[in-house]
Amino acid sequence: MTPALFDIALTAFVTLFVIIDPLGLLPIFIGLTQGSSAAHKRRMALKGTLIGGCILVFFALFGDRFLDLLGVSLSAFRISGGIMLFIIALEMVFDKRTQRREHNAGELKGAKKTHEDISVFPLAIPLISGPGAIASVMLLMSANKNDVLAQGVVFAVLAGVLSLCLILFFLAGRLEQFIGDTITHVISRVLGIVLAALAVQYILDGLKIGLLG
Repeated sequence: MTPALFDIALTAFVTLFVIIDPLGLLPIFIGLTQGSSAAHKRRMALKGTLIGGCILVFFALFGDRFLDLLGVSLSAFRISGGIMLFIIALEMVFDKRTQRREHNAGELKGAKKTHEDISVFPLAIPLISGPGAIASVMLLMSANKNDVLAQGVVFAVLAGVLSLCLILFFLAGRLEQFIGDTITHVISRVLGIVLAALAVQYILDGLKIGLLG
């Protein structure tokens, strides 16, 4: 790898690692899948990572044209993602997810327990492929739009960061058992507050970009 390509790879890795934040997503994933079976957690991890990756690849290739075609600004995308994430955060803080799960289990009356599908929302979007990640891949591709090899490096780095997310998600079940139910409940609520702050930041960033340009 040439020094120029190494610089591109390093820039892409630092950007995507910080924005997607695999280490930060791990405890959030544990909170979102609390009480689910190991098989369900693996399925959600694989499905969510694949869907999030496909969304990022799509926007990396066609993002500018797609948003222009719909007449949607990136600031509006940030605001909508923040609102959706804020709703999930409230559910985590007030434990509405657990109450809803218990209510559904009671209605099933002994039938096979089902678990909520969190792979598309909020795991794939906005947690993995949120406005920040989408904007990042669009900017990285745009900065190297005349260099196919450099764009390939960006895609390779993106695949590496997503693979790291998947590996950490697969370890979530063991970590949850090690932590225990009580600590998991505490972490879920604390992370709900963090998610709420992150959601508000998405909204503020969207408003700032939209108003100031």
